Amino acid sequence: MIDLHVHTTASDGQYSPAQIIGKAAEKNLKAIAITDHDTVAGLEEAKAAGRELGVTVVPGIELNITFPTGEFHLLGLGIKTPFPSLINIVENVIKNRNDRNAQIIEKMNQDGVPLTVEELQADFPGTVIGRPHFAAELVKHGVVKTRQQAFDQYLARGRKWYVPRVCTNLDEAIVALRESGAVPVVAHPMSLYLSWGRLPDFLKDCYEKGVMGIEAFHPGARVTECLRLEELGRKIGFIITAGSDFHGEKIRSDRRLGHTCGGKKIEDKYYFEELLKVMQ
Repeated sequence: MIDLHVHTTASDGQYSPAQIIGKAAEKNLKAIAITDHDTVAGLEEAKAAGRELGVTVVPGIELNITFPTGEFHLLGLGIKTPFPSLINIVENVIKNRNDRNAQIIEKMNQDGVPLTVEELQADFPGTVIGRPHFAAELVKHGVVKTRQQAFDQYLARGRKWYVPRVCTNLDEAIVALRESGAVPVVAHPMSLYLSWGRLPDFLKDCYEKGVMGIEAFHPGARVTECLRLEELGRKIGFIITAGSDFHGEKIRSDRRLGHTCGGKKIEDKYYFEELLKVMQ
């Protein structure tokens, strides 16, 4: 069993990089990819824990890509050394995210919620702050009862405190990932919100630009959809990956480490037969 899409406290996960590797070892996972949002900050800690516990750590990242509909996330799996182009993307994302966070705080303050940047940083040290952290603070301040309620009422697109984020250009992301030795993979393609009529041409275009794989198997999609994505991906020429998109039980209780759509265990082949052949 493996998992090629996992988050830690370096972005919006519940567990530290070392803790998540410990959980992977307990579950006898052979390989796990650390793919935090727009940051590589947790990779060294994860790799050290992997060496100690005998778990293969696939250094990765998940980049938010500019896209007109839905959400376009691009995984970079197997980062060897972050190239200056990737470091530059990460630094720009953090700057833009900080600007966005300040705007969200201003909106909240105007409505009487006394949240500060300092409080966020104290509660989530060493973390790339994003909307999940704001949701946690709204629970803490008693504004809402659950994080999901915070999104539904205040933080989701179109809600009162929503501020659009500045994302990364696809072409730049592909170049940066490949220069860093990583395999670019379209994460959870169903989140693109493209019809099955439009999806093939879009994915073919991604392939021609240098994307090498698609995450056909993801818990956010139905099994039938995932099988259809696998068939489409193989027809185009992509490698096929699978992940849990695990953030932690307190954050997403419906997702389990090492499991993907339909609660299925993630088979070793998605690393040893798919990813390795293009990483080497």
